[in-house]
Amino acid sequence: MKEFLRKILKWKLRVFAKLILWKYQPGIIGITGSVGKTSAKEAIHTVLRNIRNVRVSRGNFNNEIGLPLTILGHWDKVGSWGFWCKVFFVSALRLIFRMDYPELLVLEYGADRPGDLKYLLDIAKPQIGVITAIGDIPVHVEFYNSPDAVAREKGYLIEALMSAGFAILNYDDEAVLAMKERTRAHIVTYGFDEGAELRITNFQNRMEGDRPEGISFKLEYGGSFVPVRLDDCFGKAQAYAAAIAAAVGLAFGINLVKIAEALTYYQAPSRRMKLIAGIKGSYIIDDSYNASPLAMRAALDTLKSLGKGRKIAVLGDMLEIGKYTLGAHEALGELAGKFLDILVTVGPRAKFIAEAANNAGLAKKNIFSFDEAEEAKRKVQELIKKGDLILVKASRAIGLDKIVEEIRQI
Repeated sequence: MKEFLRKILKWKLRVFAKLILWKYQPGIIGITGSVGKTSAKEAIHTVLRNIRNVRVSRGNFNNEIGLPLTILGHWDKVGSWGFWCKVFFVSALRLIFRMDYPELLVLEYGADRPGDLKYLLDIAKPQIGVITAIGDIPVHVEFYNSPDAVAREKGYLIEALMSAGFAILNYDDEAVLAMKERTRAHIVTYGFDEGAELRITNFQNRMEGDRPEGISFKLEYGGSFVPVRLDDCFGKAQAYAAAIAAAVGLAFGINLVKIAEALTYYQAPSRRMKLIAGIKGSYIIDDSYNASPLAMRAALDTLKSLGKGRKIAVLGDMLEIGKYTLGAHEALGELAGKFLDILVTVGPRAKFIAEAANNAGLAKKNIFSFDEAEEAKRKVQELIKKGDLILVKASRAIGLDKIVEEIRQI
């Protein structure tokens, strides 16, 4: 019965969303990838909000429920049946009467399982498609035959673009760059590597004494460049988000200087490489929202590059990577063991990180493993000293946000 009601709900959402799009004809910017989607959405919104009325999908609204719900209204979260009655009542009013509606929608297209993209594209086809990154071991790969199958699924986004559209592709990711053969749209590539049309150069994680400050870099395009400075966020992932937003801005005819000015107001989404003041004069890099092997390695590389104080990592399980689980966790442990001062792991899979870190040279006395976040909170609090830099990262279901709340300065 419950599954039947869910099917009815999905059908109604799909029908109402398509009718709303038919009536109001907004422009659509679609984003997919294995990492970096939320930061890219926020950066795009930052660049476009002063020239257009823009709606961005909230949180994890990227599936057969969340995407049409974003089209229907600026809803924050799903509620009870009373909530759904309100959604469909307001949507009916929008269809009957002419009401305010955004000029642009920035939608996230999730691909948890094969077929997801085609279902979502049947509801809403974008004019601009963005692929962030796939990586060697993409998140959700356990539901696919191979990483290549994940890339094929996500590539449907740019296959759906018309010839007048724009496909914005990560030049540094081989799987993403290969997708350029699958679209008839104008292609804009971005990245750090030489050859990217919109290139990120002179990147650095900034420090002010012992305090992390943010990042700075240059964006180069068409023979021109602009400096960009982002505060209270870290890692190349945030520079990628800014480059994506710049590429979208250029597609809308905004010049590079105006784009750089807009990006100074960018705020990294919560729990995505976000700097937070910690207890005892420490600094937390909160990246606890989710984790994939690609994102986890990038976060550790960022921690390694920051400052000279003690470096602590609180790392949890990476979920939904299937047969790659053991090898992926061990590879992270090998990296972590070479530079960390203290490692705390949470979850059964993360114990492979701990073992590999010990084998790589991190002393056992500096490694602490726990089954759940609740058990780890007190120990992490005890370990922290003034000036420590603490990275917190895991798949969302591990709940490491509880540890962040325990050690943040109130």
